[in-house]
Amino acid sequence: ACRGRCYPAAMGPGSTTFASATVPADFFVGQCRAYPSENLVRCDAGAVQLEPKAMALLVHLSRHAGKTLSREQLFEAVWPGVIVSDDTLTQAVAKLRKAFHDDAKNPRYIQTVPKRGYRLCAAVTFATEAAPTPSASARSRSRLLLLGAASLIAGVIVLAILFDTSERRVPGPTQSGQVTADGLPTLTVEPFRLLGEDESHAYLAQGLRYDLITDLSKLSGLLVIGSRSIMGQTSDPSAKYRAKYRVEGEVQRVDDELRVHVHLSDAENGQQLWSERYLRPIDNLFQIQEAVSRQIVSTLAIKVDEEEQRRLAQRYTTSVQGYELFLRAQSLLLVRRARENEEARGLFRQAIAMDPSFARAYGGLALSFAADYRNQWTLDGAAALQRAKAMARTALEIDPEIPEVHWVLAYVSAQRREHAQAIGLLRKAVSLDRSFADAYALMGGVKTYMGQPAETLPLIRTAIRLNPDAGYLYFLLLGRAYFFLGDWEQALININEALERNPTNLETRIYLAASREASGQHEEAVWQREEILSLQPDFATATWLRTYPMSDREQRAQLSSLLQQLGL
Repeated sequence: ACRGRCYPAAMGPGSTTFASATVPADFFVGQCRAYPSENLVRCDAGAVQLEPKAMALLVHLSRHAGKTLSREQLFEAVWPGVIVSDDTLTQAVAKLRKAFHDDAKNPRYIQTVPKRGYRLCAAVTFATEAAPTPSASARSRSRLLLLGAASLIAGVIVLAILFDTSERRVPGPTQSGQVTADGLPTLTVEPFRLLGEDESHAYLAQGLRYDLITDLSKLSGLLVIGSRSIMGQTSDPSAKYRAKYRVEGEVQRVDDELRVHVHLSDAENGQQLWSERYLRPIDNLFQIQEAVSRQIVSTLAIKVDEEEQRRLAQRYTTSVQGYELFLRAQSLLLVRRARENEEARGLFRQAIAMDPSFARAYGGLALSFAADYRNQWTLDGAAALQRAKAMARTALEIDPEIPEVHWVLAYVSAQRREHAQAIGLLRKAVSLDRSFADAYALMGGVKTYMGQPAETLPLIRTAIRLNPDAGYLYFLLLGRAYFFLGDWEQALININEALERNPTNLETRIYLAASREASGQHEEAVWQREEILSLQPDFATATWLRTYPMSDREQRAQLSSLLQQLGL
């Protein structure tokens, strides 16, 4: 067994090729067998399908079994040339640990070596060596489990579709924060797949999907599920959407040429309703985006009024080069590290230089300054926050019809503890786009900051329904609300969900430690204290709370007291 502690983890951009070498033959890891060509791991308990990058990571760790590999080495081997966050690696490790039924406290397969990296500590046997063979009964059990799982999943999908068509529509959120469909067609846009070997263009595939969702969310005759996320998302292909229709696509850029393939299908029966290939110069990017949106609207026979026609044709910038800079900056911003944040700010500024009326670029610039303040990456936090507000206001003045710019100013206002103003801005954002999951999520987060955690719950539930693949943050917001309501059981359920998706998030660890201490689980709380200090050795509660947006004094005192009991 490994010694020391291992964290669970999450997934990022996928690829069907291995970065470090050709796809190897099957091999054994402990008593489990890995099938790289099928992205499958089979143990006695059954078989687990992995995402391509998780398998690529397993292959690389197996080739260096027993050796500690740094995060930088793993990023270079598995995600060469791609800007990804630490969450991407930790989630990939989590997928592997889940496949091997590994235990974070007593790991048998993957060890996290604090401040150094990861080590595969199970025995590895490649095809050229003598290898243990799973018993015939184990293989039989695996086949039965797979068949049973397939039947169960099929049943869940059918029930979900039936449930979706029975919902009732209202023009926007109800008093409880719920959004319903009332027979409207529901649609989800899956992450676009990047074709070719140049993964540095991943931002382009992400951006095309994001803006297609944005376009379609403007339409009153359609409900988009799996919304874009400013807060950041970890896309999980295993998530099941209650959507009637599904849009999928592939993107490839070769020099100055853009190749895009988009297809629309009925999610219930898999029937393809429309498909189109576009092969055009990169300068025609906006025309491709508009053509795809209009074709989907036409195929689904969605009624579009004159105002919606205008919004559908409206692009956020006239500069394709500026738009590409903006997309690259967005991908850097979501890494949430000081260096990448600074790089993103430079790219946002370049995009603005190419188009001074690019409102979304001003919004991104505002978020970069807000991140400096919130994460204490600057000595003058007050100046950074003031700059964030100025840039967010500029974005809003340029184009007040963009829901995202209202969200950005609301986020900055929340950091300034101007919570009533933030709520007003978010209500405007959802009036412009009732599918805007992040607006409901941030509104719920702000309600907790204000000392109204009970009002948070329906808002976060709505956000999760609209964007089921948003990752850890929605579950953290939900767990945080239950924490301040004193419901320790539900707080721990949701905080642990957040932790499974992102074990390196400091706030998640903080609330987990506080929840454990409040519920009388002192030893577990002490263990979480060590995890917090491993992530941030100089952590001090008073310093962390200095830039924490919570304004309710009783809640701040409650959280501070529990953390101080743990010596933090």
